[in-house]
Amino acid sequence: MLFPIALISMGVMGWIASFGLTLERLHVAENPGASASCDISPILSCKSVMLSEQAALLGFPNPLIGVAAFIAPILVGMAILAGAKFAPWFWRLFLIGHVFALGFTVWLFTQSAYVIGSLCIYCMVAWAATIPLFWMILGKTMKDGNLGKNEKLGDFIFSWSWVLTLMSYLILIVLILIQFWDYWITLI
Repeated sequence: MLFPIALISMGVMGWIASFGLTLERLHVAENPGASASCDISPILSCKSVMLSEQAALLGFPNPLIGVAAFIAPILVGMAILAGAKFAPWFWRLFLIGHVFALGFTVWLFTQSAYVIGSLCIYCMVAWAATIPLFWMILGKTMKDGNLGKNEKLGDFIFSWSWVLTLMSYLILIVLILIQFWDYWITLI
């Protein structure tokens, strides 16, 4: 029961962040001189990120990918709550989608932190939704035997997905602290 609720809640969280960033992008497109509501400091600046070339990897704003993609875990979670059972091939495809999502998240993080030099709050919320989705779906897919004979490892990953998620968050936080250390110490 917890798994489908987690899928739905993380999907909703990521969708809201993606939709919010899409609205901010439209606002900035209408008023290029305007600042975004999520521009808090030189480091926490959505506008700096959204106006970069990395913000439109496929030729359109990246948040539109999130608006479309975060619907999937919401629908899968609702379907499970309604009693749906999915075939092994479905779980493998669902996992592949989330592997790409996690890879895209890592790429966006590195581009934001190390190339653009700013972080987008909406983006970070979407990243925070993607990470637990990946760990839970990886664990579930393996635990159910949909990736070969890795049920014990899958059960471990699934059971400890919250710890793996917290460890992933901690890694990102430490990397952010290190990258922007000179800015953080000016706040003290």
